[in-house]
Amino acid sequence: MGGFNSFVKLFMPKDRVFYSLFEDVASNLVEMAQVLNELVATNDMAVRKDKVHLIERLEHKNDDYTHRIFVELGQNFITPFDREDIHYLAATLDDVADYIHGSAKRMDLYKVHNLNESIRKLAELIHLGVLELHKAIPELRNMQNMRVITDACVKINSLENHADDIYDMAIAELFDTEQNAAELIKMREIYQALEIATDKCEDCANVIETIIIKYS
Repeated sequence: MGGFNSFVKLFMPKDRVFYSLFEDVASNLVEMAQVLNELVATNDMAVRKDKVHLIERLEHKNDDYTHRIFVELGQNFITPFDREDIHYLAATLDDVADYIHGSAKRMDLYKVHNLNESIRKLAELIHLGVLELHKAIPELRNMQNMRVITDACVKINSLENHADDIYDMAIAELFDTEQNAAELIKMREIYQALEIATDKCEDCANVIETIIIKYS
């Protein structure tokens, strides 16, 4: 039976593989963002380190998915949408994973004991953003539920704007209250990594909007 399934796969449209890989990436990002929220919710440094290691493993998994997308792009003449859009969507999704990992790694390396409400809010917005990507990406398979895609993209844009506001207020408060220059730099880098992750979610939404405009 396994041999028959392999035989059948030879005749399946090769462009279908991109949809599955993008959906795998979206699911992986949801898991990464969930673990990030679990990390910022605890002050137990040992638990945090375990969460950082899990995020790192998930980031490597994401790298594997991204590499497979690029390999398929190089091998397939037929693609479901423009090659540059596939490349850009894969790259921007990978950026989201990189900045989730980067923010978690900074919290661990800088030994930040008290993670504040601004950090938790930014982590929550990242999670909400990737959940919207997880809604939109499967709809690219048939382009029939355009409202689901556009609503998700609009929501991601709104979440990014909210993240900008939280980031600006957090930085302003940091400069007003933090006297230790080293601590100020540490916190600013963590805020930046978290906020950039929301920017990258918006970049993904922009690519998705470009795709649906071309093919709807």
